[in-house]
Amino acid sequence: MTEPVRAAAQPPAVTVIGEALIDLVQLDAPGDYRAQPGGSPFNVAIGLARLGHRTALMARLADNTFGRLLRAHAAAEGVDLTSAPAAAEPTTLAVVSMDPEGRASYDFYLDGTADWQWTETETARVPRDTAVLHFGSVASWTSPADRHIHSVARRLRAEGTTLISYDPNIRPALLGDPERGRQAVERSVGTAHLVKASREDVEWLYPDTPIEAVAARWLELGALLVVLTDGPDGAHALHAGAGSLSRPGRKVAVVDTVGAGDAFTAGLLGALTRHGLHSPRTLAAADPGALRTAVDDAILVSALTCERLGADPPTALPRPSSAAQAPLDATDLTFPDANRRTGTDGPPPRPTQPTAS
Repeated sequence: MTEPVRAAAQPPAVTVIGEALIDLVQLDAPGDYRAQPGGSPFNVAIGLARLGHRTALMARLADNTFGRLLRAHAAAEGVDLTSAPAAAEPTTLAVVSMDPEGRASYDFYLDGTADWQWTETETARVPRDTAVLHFGSVASWTSPADRHIHSVARRLRAEGTTLISYDPNIRPALLGDPERGRQAVERSVGTAHLVKASREDVEWLYPDTPIEAVAARWLELGALLVVLTDGPDGAHALHAGAGSLSRPGRKVAVVDTVGAGDAFTAGLLGALTRHGLHSPRTLAAADPGALRTAVDDAILVSALTCERLGADPPTALPRPSSAAQAPLDATDLTFPDANRRTGTDGPPPRPTQPTAS
């Protein structure tokens, strides 16, 4: 008898839930802005898809010009939008300004916009085969979205098979008060297995507290792995079983830092998935070598994104001669239009400096 042909196993699916908005990015001339798809969860989904991971985005996309732009951009990148509701409300806008070092600041226009109006029916549409659920940013602490998103993350954590990832992506102008921020963030940290945050996030939330102490507190709240990015100094990780490690940044010619933290998250989740660390059980048992590689991959992806104008993470090239778990190298990643890597159609590059935003 002929053996039946077995279908190839599907790669693990990552679902990202949260806001998808338009960044109005400042250009050289005063009053000159470019409209670009953005929002931290949206950027993470694009970054994962470009790295070759099966990715679904749950974002409320408006039926207007900007909403259609967001939907078309995500679909063109291969992101699954089956669970992205069509929204009657308008698209959220963020006006992005740069300081002389290319660091971004944001002014948000979000009253009554689509990203915060989640319902229980909409969040119940999480794809059944989701191996990793990533949430965070503004939708995770803005009512009424936060209640519904937190509920689905808590339900999946209780079921015990889906890895829950969280990035607070703090915006002080929106949160207003660190005490309010701590309450919102710690609620979500207690739901997550993996928490990624920046030094700036942590120092705003916990003034005068060492970031290592904050990471240890987050482990006590229920996280298995906490990764803190540290700008030019790379990133630090604290694991519930494997201890702590720090990895250096990479030297890059910074064009801007828009989307760099989201690219880091995509690189981190992608590397953990390649190493088979995409379940609570396997992440809990992770060894220091795999964690070191994952953080290094995330730093590389983030650093290359800093050399681009706007949130524009790299695309992974096929690596037929490399094991899936092999670390990424810069030659494994590419951009379809080489000119934007040096910012020739936007602000000039800033001086070369190490970075891991």
